[in-house]
Amino acid sequence: MAKEYSRTSRVSQQIQKELARILQQEVKDPRIGMVTISGVDITRDLAYAKVFVTFLTIGEQTNEESLEGLNAASGYIRRLLGKAMRLRIVPEVRFCFDETLTEGLRISEMVSSAIQSDKAKHHDSEDLVEEDK
Repeated sequence: MAKEYSRTSRVSQQIQKELARILQQEVKDPRIGMVTISGVDITRDLAYAKVFVTFLTIGEQTNEESLEGLNAASGYIRRLLGKAMRLRIVPEVRFCFDETLTEGLRISEMVSSAIQSDKAKHHDSEDLVEEDK
């Protein structure tokens, strides 16, 4: 019988919780604003963790600058993660910007504009039908 809840997914969830706590309480880099961890992908051997993040940028901050700050602090974050979790191998943490939110907004805008144009065409065709009568 296959496991329904694998070890990698359990470790990935725990890493996500601990990283959220670490980023909120321990990391004081001014380049990093408000960070949301949307997911963690971990390799089967638990050696590498790809952490997907989004940022609430303030003022002149950019996502690239915040991501650069996170990746610069990844060694420190990994050390804190090792202290917080009891793992034989603490995974190497790599931060990636999560494009799903921006992609979802883009698709939502496309759907909205398609609906608007469809309504406009439908309205125009009703006007033509009434003129013919």
